[in-house]
Amino acid sequence: MKPSFQEVISLSIQRLGIHGEGVGSWEGFTLFVEGALPGERVRVQVYDVRRNYGRARVLEYIETSPHRIYPPCPVFGRCGGCQLMHLDYTRQLETKSERVKDALQRIGKIEVDVLPCVPSPSPFSYRNKIQLPYSDSRLGLYAFNSHDLVEIDRCYIHCPLGERAFQKIRKILQKSSCKTLRYVLIKTAIATHQVLVILVTEGASKIDSIAEEIKDSMPEIRGVVQNIKEGRSNVVLGKTYRTLRGEGGIRDSICGLTFKVSPASFFQVNPSQAEQLYRTAIHWCGLKGTEVVLDAYCGVGTLSLMLAQKALRVLGVEAVKEAVEDAKENASLNGIVNVDFTWALAEDFIQTIPTIDVAIINPPRKGCEINFLNQLVGLKPQCLIYISCDPATLARDLAMLQAGGYRVDKVQPFDMFPQTMHVETLVKLEIL
Repeated sequence: MKPSFQEVISLSIQRLGIHGEGVGSWEGFTLFVEGALPGERVRVQVYDVRRNYGRARVLEYIETSPHRIYPPCPVFGRCGGCQLMHLDYTRQLETKSERVKDALQRIGKIEVDVLPCVPSPSPFSYRNKIQLPYSDSRLGLYAFNSHDLVEIDRCYIHCPLGERAFQKIRKILQKSSCKTLRYVLIKTAIATHQVLVILVTEGASKIDSIAEEIKDSMPEIRGVVQNIKEGRSNVVLGKTYRTLRGEGGIRDSICGLTFKVSPASFFQVNPSQAEQLYRTAIHWCGLKGTEVVLDAYCGVGTLSLMLAQKALRVLGVEAVKEAVEDAKENASLNGIVNVDFTWALAEDFIQTIPTIDVAIINPPRKGCEINFLNQLVGLKPQCLIYISCDPATLARDLAMLQAGGYRVDKVQPFDMFPQTMHVETLVKLEIL
């Protein structure tokens, strides 16, 4: 039975949805309630009724969860950046382990112990990158699932140096009337105390005076880069970059290695937590110095270069050309020669490999292509390490790997993004 539009009902919340909303059942009909937590009883008004589910807003909390806390951010609930700031951190970690276990059981039909989620070294002030929409002299973040700009004074999960840069940039842009500026990206190298600012404009407009003012606002800002986006679309970045002031990239350090952070390249957003994940992954590989290792979806080579210190040879493959160029430069920066980086699709590159001993898989959210997994199973590496940012596609791919003769040995979630529903998962598989 479905509730009617604008009907007021009482509802018990059983769990959290993948976007952090409370999920309850009314007469067998699923309702999503933003802001509600498991264990709470709420009085809600239904505002959206679909075929299999509906959405409702809270009118009154009849019973509240003992895990509910007061979120420190004044725009929590309006800004779409965080979803769990009203849930105490211990319960956030438990929720993420439960989410991984549920996906493995429900989607992959995999029964395995899921270890407790490893907490982030800091639950706040951890992000080394922030992406801020700009409109009418205002900087902020989008509300969840919309393009409504929520202006912010600060971001509680952004790192302190990046926040200092944000405050400087915000004051400069409040005085500006730039009509073509669409986004401001701030990338911070936490270990080396360097900041890179990327200004995304619609078209190749001249913004040199703004860039100069931003560059001169604090010494840690090492460069200001313009990204030129042609036309209006949901894609944030265009293909063309132009260094306006200072340097076109910065350098950061992780696990004792130095890495170039360029405007287009991906670098782990929570580097201190990434160190814990990478060290665990390498430990699970059990390398003795004689192995050939495949690092699929290798990005700028962060993990490849760490593996190369313990393996005979590492083969890194990445589909993003700029990332491969950065990876090669990073190998040179660190004097590491036993690693080869290739610009190709992983599913194409793997067909050229005669043999590997260990494989590291770190795909995007959509997971791996079927033909890549089939080729990987055919190579029969003794150890597979899967690093996933999406429990659902992880479960799907693990089921295929198990069907191909592998056994899931260990599952370890890591909280890479505190205050959000995102969870990173590290899995070790062994050949049967």
